[in-house]
Amino acid sequence: MTEFPLPTNLVHSAARDRHDRRRQWVARLPATVATIATAWGLRLDDPFQPGGETSWTAPARDAADQDLVLKVAWTHAEAEHEAEGLLHWAGNGTVLLHASHLEDDTCALLLEHARPGAELGRSLPEPEQDVVVSGLLRRLWAAPPRGHAFRPLADMCDQWAAEQEATPPLSALDPGIVRAGIALFRSLPREAGRSVLLLTDLHAGNILSAQREPWLVIDPKPYVGDPTYDPLQHLLNCPERLFTDPWVLSDRVAHLSEVDADRLRLWLFARCVVESSWWPELAGLARRLAPR
Repeated sequence: MTEFPLPTNLVHSAARDRHDRRRQWVARLPATVATIATAWGLRLDDPFQPGGETSWTAPARDAADQDLVLKVAWTHAEAEHEAEGLLHWAGNGTVLLHASHLEDDTCALLLEHARPGAELGRSLPEPEQDVVVSGLLRRLWAAPPRGHAFRPLADMCDQWAAEQEATPPLSALDPGIVRAGIALFRSLPREAGRSVLLLTDLHAGNILSAQREPWLVIDPKPYVGDPTYDPLQHLLNCPERLFTDPWVLSDRVAHLSEVDADRLRLWLFARCVVESSWWPELAGLARRLAPR
């Protein structure tokens, strides 16, 4: 690298952030990355573009000339235990973690480089993506290790529900539907008959083609809780099929993921309500999915 390049998405997301601390973090990145690269003996290439919104991620080589990836991330609540999750999965469907370091508002991860590294979403039609995503979820759902630090899914759901309750009500949604959706979003994680280590953000953009396995997961956001929650992000990332017929898509993914289809539809309804403040089209979907 000559000048220090920044991923486009990181620049834009930091510029939109209300908090000066995040912009200051981006301004410190050249020094932060240089310190980490020296400590781990890395040679770095330019970061991946357009990149993510909360991290600087680039190809790297260590002293043994291993083909790696350095991820330097702004710490945020949902991704708090990414390193612990990757250690637990140990490369079984995910990229391998070689090293990690957490300091203040920065988390550094040294990761396996998935090559060729094409995103699943750009590689296969959506119906075939359903099969890959569901297969990976089934493989990765397992009991967390004893004494783990992973947070319960209920904590995340409570936070999201509280944020929605604090948002001015949407005129597009009946207040009764909003109350029902928020209540479900709080109760569903507490009523699960099974609790596993979840990824919570698995979609076709977070799955890369590789040589060690056909597909490897990146960027997990681990929580512990109801596995029926985990297919939701993939459903939301297939908007054309989802808005055309949410019942057909959710039933298909429930079958492939081996979770209860009725429960997945309840989760989908609740999440559409909670996220409709920033994605208004979900309000119409929530009305269609509302339990009768």
